[in-house]
Amino acid sequence: MRTTRYTAIGALGLAAALALTACSSSGNTGGSSNEPQAVPTTKGDGKTLTVWVMTGDYTDDTIKAINEEFSKQTGAKVDVQTQLWDGITTKVSTALATSTPPDVLDLGNTQVASYAENGALLDLTPYKDDLAQGQKWLTGLEEPATVDGSLYGVPGFAGTRAVIYNKAMWASAGVTEAPTTYEQLTADLDKVKAANTASDFSAFYMPGQYWYAGMQFVWDEGGEIATQGSDGSWKAGLGSDKAQKGLEDFKEFQNAYSTAASQTLDTDEPDQNQIFADGKAGAILGTNGKIDLIKKANPALTDDSFGTFPFPGKSGKTQPVMIGGSDWGIAAKSANKDLALQWAKIAASPKIQSDWVYGNDGWIPNSTEGIDAAQSTLSDIDKGFFTAALNSKATPASGKWAALEGDRSINDLFSAVASGSKSPEEAAKTFDTATDKALNK
Repeated sequence: MRTTRYTAIGALGLAAALALTACSSSGNTGGSSNEPQAVPTTKGDGKTLTVWVMTGDYTDDTIKAINEEFSKQTGAKVDVQTQLWDGITTKVSTALATSTPPDVLDLGNTQVASYAENGALLDLTPYKDDLAQGQKWLTGLEEPATVDGSLYGVPGFAGTRAVIYNKAMWASAGVTEAPTTYEQLTADLDKVKAANTASDFSAFYMPGQYWYAGMQFVWDEGGEIATQGSDGSWKAGLGSDKAQKGLEDFKEFQNAYSTAASQTLDTDEPDQNQIFADGKAGAILGTNGKIDLIKKANPALTDDSFGTFPFPGKSGKTQPVMIGGSDWGIAAKSANKDLALQWAKIAASPKIQSDWVYGNDGWIPNSTEGIDAAQSTLSDIDKGFFTAALNSKATPASGKWAALEGDRSINDLFSAVASGSKSPEEAAKTFDTATDKALNK
């Protein structure tokens, strides 16, 4: 399972709001009606579709498989242009504002709203059912691509977080099976904590600023960062009763199983991978790619040293997880909208997802059906991540969210709660005030 996009999304999440002028639609497919429609079956002999793909996302073989099927169906050719991450936000916004933009673009799922709000992406709502092809897309891919009730991105692949634990350390404490309930998890962590009494040891290392982890507790209780009303305005939600319960749950768990010193820290300084590698943590919450980094930091650890499982919630379900990944967007000014829709439908199809996106590239596929189909062939390590992705969420589908995330307000919120410098109510009030202002500019 690959995790390249996680690093890239983290960088893009700090980008400022985009400065795109509104773009008008042209061509045969205008998306002017939200009545369900089939994706057009246009012949494209003599035409060339331009597709931008981010480096590290899809392998050349996977893109080749999509292109071959597309050319077989339409007769058109494909010009694939691989893009580097450095400066990509500006490059995409500039390209979409021109009269000859790329037709199809590989976009981070949480970045779709930034382009859609400025009219730069084609409204795909009329074609949603046909594009989904009977599949239930992962919420964490579809939700952030849905802006003001309209779809602007076709889910491509996902990556997510699960609990990563040291199997030998847990076995020494008497725990030999992964927990499936919150009560089992805390009971197991109590055993690990009792067997490892060093002051710098965490049964579960969870630094206070780790908002991705904190939001899982909030979502598990039914809280939200913000919700959008029918009039398009946003209402921050961390002060709600459900969100407050989630913040209390986070504080209780963090204080019980992570070191006191971690309450005001993030995952980078000190590096939580190194903490795990040094045997100072029995478990962490992280992406699959963390395992390779931990093994690099401590070559004595092998794949057999690790176990994974989705974080069980107090709700009785797995905690909802923040998904990172890719959506395919189509430029509103594309001169080849019909062909672009056909290409995106092929890229999202069950066969491409199963045989190539998962089967070749190792990504989590874009639908619950794709994950279910992959289960029998998954490694023991990957199962935890794929199962976690079945219950997913994402940040508010607003182009203004990036700036709010970038100023680390949400990191400060969870750190204040974990450390007790503010009560959950006080911390939420500060954050909600800033969120309402930022999202409703």
